[in-house]
Amino acid sequence: MRRSILGFIIFALGILSVPFSSDAQHPGKVYRIGFLSAFSPPLPSAPSPFLDAFWHQLRELGWIEGQNIVVERRWAEGQFARLPALATELVQLKVDLILAGDGAAIGAAQQATKTIPIVMWASLDAVEQGFIASLAHPGGNVTGLTLMTADLNPKRLELLKETVPGSSRMTVLMCLAEGLGGQGWQAMRVTARALGVQLQRLGVFGPDDYERAFAAAISGRAEAMIVLQCYTNIFNLQRIVDLAAQHRLPAIYSGRGWVQAGGLMSYGPSAPDLARHAATYVDKILKGAKPADLPVEQLMKFDLVINLKTAQALGLTIPPTLLMLADEVIR
Repeated sequence: MRRSILGFIIFALGILSVPFSSDAQHPGKVYRIGFLSAFSPPLPSAPSPFLDAFWHQLRELGWIEGQNIVVERRWAEGQFARLPALATELVQLKVDLILAGDGAAIGAAQQATKTIPIVMWASLDAVEQGFIASLAHPGGNVTGLTLMTADLNPKRLELLKETVPGSSRMTVLMCLAEGLGGQGWQAMRVTARALGVQLQRLGVFGPDDYERAFAAAISGRAEAMIVLQCYTNIFNLQRIVDLAAQHRLPAIYSGRGWVQAGGLMSYGPSAPDLARHAATYVDKILKGAKPADLPVEQLMKFDLVINLKTAQALGLTIPPTLLMLADEVIR
């Protein structure tokens, strides 16, 4: 579903594979790509349309691991304190480019080098987080994709209100210790007022806080929940989905994985689109482009995913207009 709202979830990357290009910057040279992520590597048996799209696009652009690129992968496996050392390792290996898969990884890479090009697979808001000077003129050695989550969360609120039309009180579940700013809180408040909804903000520091947060939401008579995209929430995805089901609280999330795990609905950037666009940045830089000259992109395609089984369990009837707009309906 195409929307003009800007925004996403970001996720982890994985194993790479890709045909030789005659128009690479230095024919015959083998380029070294560093990959850095705060997450854990995906299981080999797990399907990954996201990763498939990335490496398929690189194949189309002429890059194949073991022929004209080699990849150095570094995964922090949820231990953020490891990221600075992992980023330094990549710099010491003299990689030609660092592909950073999430905000914490981008920050660590930026601290480790001011000269090696860094491609952001996705950041919640690259300007607000201080990774770049502006979208049109990023400056420095960082470029890539930004999700502009502050613009996307009000749209999620609208979709949730359409799904639960009688709701007048909603809660926003956010992470308190990640320095992500308000993620569009003020814009959400404006949207909420226009929709006749009272918003409540609930924050968590870690996994032990979710029971309390959901109890507070219920005691505050919340009728629906918006789950913000942040590490603590992502690392506790199944717990959040299960608590939402236990408390019969309709919720909207940032990406498809939440709905596959049993969440009601999600709205966020198309993961394959993110992957393909990230691959084009890698291609341009390996062919000689400078990060400072490559404007940072905001994706314009967003996927709406709805889980009808969850809706039925919650006693909800999804409006036909939403079902028609949905990119995927899980039955």
